[in-house]
Amino acid sequence: MTTLITNATLLPCTPDMPVVEGGWLRIDGETITATGAGLAPQVAGAEVVDAGGGVVMPGMVNPHCHMAMTLFRGLGEDVDDRLYRYVLPMERKFVTPQMVRAGTALAALELIEAGVTTVADMYYFETEVGRVVDKAGIRGVVGQTIADFNPPDHKTIDEGFALTEELVAEFAGHSRVTASIAPHAPYSTDIAVMNLVARWADDHPDVPVQIHLAEMDSEMEWCAKNHNMRPVEVVEKAGLLRKGLICAHCLHINDSEIERMAHAQVCVAHNARSNAKAGRGIAPVEAMRAAGIPVGVATDGPMSGNTLDLFSQFAPVTMFQKLAGHSRKPMPAKEVIRMATIEGAKVLGMDGRVGSLEPGKQADLIRIDMSAPRVQPIYDLYSTLVFASMAVDVQDVMVAGQWLMRGREVKTLERRKVMRDALQVAAEFKAEMARIDAAG
Repeated sequence: MTTLITNATLLPCTPDMPVVEGGWLRIDGETITATGAGLAPQVAGAEVVDAGGGVVMPGMVNPHCHMAMTLFRGLGEDVDDRLYRYVLPMERKFVTPQMVRAGTALAALELIEAGVTTVADMYYFETEVGRVVDKAGIRGVVGQTIADFNPPDHKTIDEGFALTEELVAEFAGHSRVTASIAPHAPYSTDIAVMNLVARWADDHPDVPVQIHLAEMDSEMEWCAKNHNMRPVEVVEKAGLLRKGLICAHCLHINDSEIERMAHAQVCVAHNARSNAKAGRGIAPVEAMRAAGIPVGVATDGPMSGNTLDLFSQFAPVTMFQKLAGHSRKPMPAKEVIRMATIEGAKVLGMDGRVGSLEPGKQADLIRIDMSAPRVQPIYDLYSTLVFASMAVDVQDVMVAGQWLMRGREVKTLERRKVMRDALQVAAEFKAEMARIDAAG
């Protein structure tokens, strides 16, 4: 099957980040085979899609998420101790394969509608997450969390590794779903467990490793108290600071640590909105990128950041760097879009396949309508996308040459069922919160 997209404003997200007016793009099967500007070639039997002058760009990449936590969205927002009062007890009570399926399906629907075609997830019962990701048609790096705080799906570290092995076996060779191992954080795995993960990763070099790192003050205090070190040092001592490690957050890092992270060739998933909402600080994104560390734009879980669309992250990503630099110059809009596409793909080790519109790459792309009054007039397209465009402007989504959404209608998920299943779980959550509050 050949698809020819014409009359597009192409943002290929190649190194010089051009804007191609009157662009066209040819897709054969799963693969982009040609791009250009001006008169599109005639291809017998092709599906011809007139983009109407709209933006056609790579599908966006969200390199850090907890998809099933859509069901915790907005829960106990103004309660300081909500993690221990509500979330952890409710996770232990309610997080089951069925709950994970419902929350992940809701997340997948939201991601597709927002033009996110690749997501990295870390949570529990990740085989269920992988199955939903597969059905939805998006790409996913699905990370089995390993932790020592009695998580919902494993009581021992050995059980956590067994779940990881099952995950790897189920998705071995899958074209869109990649199994991952996810030691939760330095304070919830400690050096001994992270060292086990490092040795396991040595034996499974094709399995990505994800971790929360240098995220919050309590983590800094734990590392200082237990090891007289900082989080990056703890991970390094465990042998886990290595090429391809996907590090979420990285707020509390200094220049020396940035240099060591760059030398180790780790990658970073930046969660500006979630970080700010929790009052945790501003990550040194400009310094990390200047050192050569790939940094992607991520949402974190919907309990923390509320939304899973990258449009709602764009302004915080650039504005916080401008605040830190006391200038308009840091983090230009063009760089934010780069981070949301090709650089985010590099964070996940996928930049050879996705993240830009180039011949030979997978046909993962989106079409964005630019006719809304709030985006007009357009002087700088990248600035408009970062500061004015919204998820609702995404009209069409394609992954591996297959349309997942056309004209705002998602084709791979049944909206009514997704919403019904999610709200059924939410009703149970509300009842449990009421019980907790009544108990004082």
